[in-house]
This record gives sequence, structure tokens and C-alpha cells, in this order.
Amino acid sequence: MTPNPGRCTLATRSAVAVGRVSALACATALGGVLASALPLRAETCTFLQPIGGNGATPIVSKSVGRGKLIGQTNWWTDFIVDKPYARYKYFFTANSSDPKAQYPVEGYMKFSDGTNLQLFNVMMSPPIGTGREFGPYPQVPGKQASQISFKVGASNDPGALGFSYRISVQGCN
Repeated sequence: MTPNPGRCTLATRSAVAVGRVSALACATALGGVLASALPLRAETCTFLQPIGGNGATPIVSKSVGRGKLIGQTNWWTDFIVDKPYARYKYFFTANSSDPKAQYPVEGYMKFSDGTNLQLFNVMMSPPIGTGREFGPYPQVPGKQASQISFKVGASNDPGALGFSYRISVQGCN
């Protein structure tokens, strides 16, 4: 089954990826754009360990606490980047929920030169047991990531206090 050289459609490219039609015929029809038709190499992802964790689990469970005038909040969770990765994925799951409350969730990439980059900043109100994957976000060229960070705060919504959640981060190549 060889495609019509003038009609190599997305469906035909999918067939090329699983070896049902001539890759050369489809690539020619697409003007040489073969890379988008071939299957991708399997991505290898590793969970990053949270800073201050005991190394037993890469998943952190927390509850949103009040902000403090002096001292630290529990809003930040940092994960150590122990080797270079091409991309990072953030995972967030609600353990509790108040359907009327909004929870600010932010993600950052921190670099060895002391700078950082905010990757997302969303307000969420997820039902219990549901979550969201953020990313993958590519490594910034010319920078070395040292930490990947989540910030989950209480905002100005009193219903957000006590909200519990689980977070984790993966580095992928």
C-alpha cells in the first residue's frame, strides 16, 4: 500500500510510523518531512528527590498553611536536580478539596547561577483524587537547573487553608 505521492495525509504518516506504507514514498510526498512520521524514541523519566526528604519517596504530601509575617511558610517544595535533564514534568494531585476554594499553584525552574524561571501560575480547585500534569518543560539552553520547585499557597481564600495535596517532579531525557 503506497500512498499517492500528492496525497500523503496525517493518516498515511501514522501508517508509516507503524511500517504499513513505504516511508520513502511518504517522505517524498511530504517534501522530505520524514522525522514527524517516524516513531519517537522512548523517553526515560526519573522522579527527582525532594530537598529535605528522607529519600524513601519522591512524592511529597502537604497541607496549605497560613502565611507568616515572620519566618517560613510551607508553600514551597524544592526538588534537587542531580544531573542534567532535557525536560521536566510536574505532577499535582488533590488529597482534599473545597469546591468553592481556589488554590494558587506555581512551578519554577531554579538555576545554578541563582536565577529562576516561572513556568506556570494557575488557580485550581480540583476534586479529590484528581490532578494535573504540567509540562514537559524543556531545559533552558545555556543554563543549568539546580532545583525544580512547586509553590502551593493559600491566597486570600480562607477555604484554601488546610487543603492537602501530593506533588512530584520528573526529569526526562
